[in-house]
Amino acid sequence: MDPRPILLVTQYDGGRFAGWQRQPDTRTVQGDMEAVLARLCATHIPAVGAGRTDAGVHAHGQGVGVRVPARWNPEKLQRAMNALLPHDIWVESAHRMTTDFHPRRSAIERRYGYLVGTDDGARSPFRRRYEWAVSKPLDPDALHEEAGSLLGEHTFRAFAVAHTAPIDDHHRCLIQHAAWVPRDGGWVFEVAANRFLHHMVRFLVGTMIDVAQGRRPRGTIARLLVAPDNTDTSSPAPAHGLSLRQVIYPASCYAADA
Repeated sequence: MDPRPILLVTQYDGGRFAGWQRQPDTRTVQGDMEAVLARLCATHIPAVGAGRTDAGVHAHGQGVGVRVPARWNPEKLQRAMNALLPHDIWVESAHRMTTDFHPRRSAIERRYGYLVGTDDGARSPFRRRYEWAVSKPLDPDALHEEAGSLLGEHTFRAFAVAHTAPIDDHHRCLIQHAAWVPRDGGWVFEVAANRFLHHMVRFLVGTMIDVAQGRRPRGTIARLLVAPDNTDTSSPAPAHGLSLRQVIYPASCYAADA
């Protein structure tokens, strides 16, 4: 087999999955995708994600790398995958990549969005699967001030689950964009970085919402960015409001004949 590296830009509703990563006794996105790939290629084909989304977290643009026999071109593989995948997973697009491409290590930026609903409609069954409905009003100035503190490179030990990164990991992330954007019925927190730690976005959102509702003082994010651990960090926001929006790769990762 001459393995052909292909990037599958994948969307999924995370509500019925125990996260991205394959597990032996429960349903995961990686497990479902690999089951389809095995049917198509008659052998086990690893599906490697750009990030390991948690249980309940959604994706609009997860980067999934596969290496398949040369008879599969991106368009053919995309059509075949979508014909067999369950209804809550969909391959949006497929791209031929260079031989040294790796879906996680090659990524230069990841973009997440977190939806917060502030109106009565946020409790609708058509919205509550994808938004965190909050009842107490939010202070817009506080949201903007706290998000602004995130820009640049910082250590995020206070915004990560303890002991989930390697012991020698520096926990530093470069935040390229962080902003609360108003929308009909609430807000969306947009954040882009070179990397994210376990639960990092959810810890950030939970803490900023506490500040915007007056439960914590302004400047909390800046103070926690120099904290050695997460003992003073707010509880993480619920998983269902979070979505991996996009993973960015350098142009050099895409094959010239793609």
